[in-house]
Amino acid sequence: MFRRKLLTVCALTVFLSVAAVTWVVSALTRRAFDRSEDERTAALVTQFRREFSRQGEVVARRVEAIAASEAVNRMAVALNRASPDPGPYFELAKDTAESSQLDFLEFVKSDGSIVSSAQWPAKFGYLESAFEALQAATDQGAFLKPEELQDGRVLGLFAVRVIRVGELPVYVIGGRRLDKSFLATLDMPLGTHVLLYQNRGEHFSAELVVDPSTDSTENKHFSEELEPLVDAVRRSKREMTRLVQWSGNPAGDETIHAIPLLGAGLDHPLLAILLIGNSRRIYVELIQRIRSAAVMVGGIGIVLAILVSSWAAARVTRPVEQLAFAAQEVAAGNWNARVDVTGDDELGQLADSFNRMTTELLGQKERLVQAERVAAWRDVARRLAHELKNPLFPLQLTVENLMRARQQNPAQFEEVFQESSKTLLTEIANLKEIIGRFSEFSKMPQPRLERTQVNDVIRGVTQLFQAQLEAPGHPKIGCELHLDPHLPPVAADTELLHRAISNLVLNAMDAMPQGGTLTLCTREESNKVQIEVADTGLGLTPEQCEQIFTPYYTSKPNGTGLGLAIVQSVVSDHGGRIAVRSEPGRGTSLVVELPKSSESV
Repeated sequence: MFRRKLLTVCALTVFLSVAAVTWVVSALTRRAFDRSEDERTAALVTQFRREFSRQGEVVARRVEAIAASEAVNRMAVALNRASPDPGPYFELAKDTAESSQLDFLEFVKSDGSIVSSAQWPAKFGYLESAFEALQAATDQGAFLKPEELQDGRVLGLFAVRVIRVGELPVYVIGGRRLDKSFLATLDMPLGTHVLLYQNRGEHFSAELVVDPSTDSTENKHFSEELEPLVDAVRRSKREMTRLVQWSGNPAGDETIHAIPLLGAGLDHPLLAILLIGNSRRIYVELIQRIRSAAVMVGGIGIVLAILVSSWAAARVTRPVEQLAFAAQEVAAGNWNARVDVTGDDELGQLADSFNRMTTELLGQKERLVQAERVAAWRDVARRLAHELKNPLFPLQLTVENLMRARQQNPAQFEEVFQESSKTLLTEIANLKEIIGRFSEFSKMPQPRLERTQVNDVIRGVTQLFQAQLEAPGHPKIGCELHLDPHLPPVAADTELLHRAISNLVLNAMDAMPQGGTLTLCTREESNKVQIEVADTGLGLTPEQCEQIFTPYYTSKPNGTGLGLAIVQSVVSDHGGRIAVRSEPGRGTSLVVELPKSSESV
């Protein structure tokens, strides 16, 4: 109905307008939110680096103060004696670290042996494992370094200073933990929080995530969500950003910015990953408000569209309804239907054109019916002529064989006569059946399905054409059969299948005017039975392959173009399909697929 279409157009216009505005506003909001989020992340990263540098300076100053202290210098002098005794300084590192507010402090001799350790006193006398790298960091700024403790491995901010009061220098290694207390010093904007992942081990572990707001035992929920981001940063050692969905609620999603923290040394090992999360709750709530407003505006607009379209339809649809009613009358067979012309506008012109159309249709109706009848009879005649042509040729060959046998070998004429008579009677019966079926409204008969052995049908076809294949005076065509002995039966009309394969064999023989090889194969594929008829003839071009099953298309001078179309119709009526494979100069292969026979057939 025009009324409904007008309403649909108006409503759709309102809907698309509101949707477009909503999309633009949402896109601008998202862009502004992303820009704000990037600015917040950049500010937090800058703050972290500034705090990191400040803490590093504090650690460096405290280590320098320890290295310049009188007690430590006395220790260095004592260790440069001929027979130094480090025993009195066993507790020096611990006491000094407490007074200097350092979490880590060790005094190491020039040979790398530990004189005193605040974080692990039992390391007294052991060699410092990273002594060579620490020597290179002497008098430099603070750096990250993992530190082994009795209860595990932690990450710290370290500085190294050297005391030179004799030939043997003494190294002061001090630092502070990079843990929750350090993260807690960061001034976090609203909706932002920071995590620290300590890179230990080959695989991700939620226990290595440091969250200043929770206990480490409560970090199991981090595993599944953060693992892909952490693994990606561990592989690339580059900053990355990813949206993390903590739950099914979009308001709980966060954009996590991962910053790798590298250690000192030539290989710059990845020691930790700083994870800065920005909540998307404000953005999600804002988008929800925008959508709610859009729904409200859209609803009001649709109501207005209904009112406007109803008013417009009342003034426009009456002429259209009259035209539609007249069109229905014509469709029902009333070719004399007319529409009253009430104006010179577009609807009036349409009504006038409709009246002229019905007048012209009345004159063309009879001519069209006559033309359709002629075309139908011509189509029937072509199909009948083509179907009668196939059995007539074997009849002719059989009669010629009888005449040749009577002239050349009268003694065996009786035997040849009996066999040829059977062939003649069989083909005459086929002719009667063809004529009888074509008399049923000049269309191809519906198949009478029964359990059929395809190999038997193919053997019958080859026996029928054996004389033609070896006809004297013509190039010899060899015939090869590759039949699957275990081929299951198919549900088919034996006669129609026989005729279809005969058509394919005739086409293959016509394609080999200089002789060649005709190959017939059968095989089982999944739930299908395949029949392949191949020749070594001229082959077909890709264009010919596309049109080969089109009715009345033929490449033969005297062909009707119905043979393969009829074969396709037969195969289709059996629930199968046919395909062609060919290349110019390399022959043609036609493959027929038929479904297996069911037990009920």
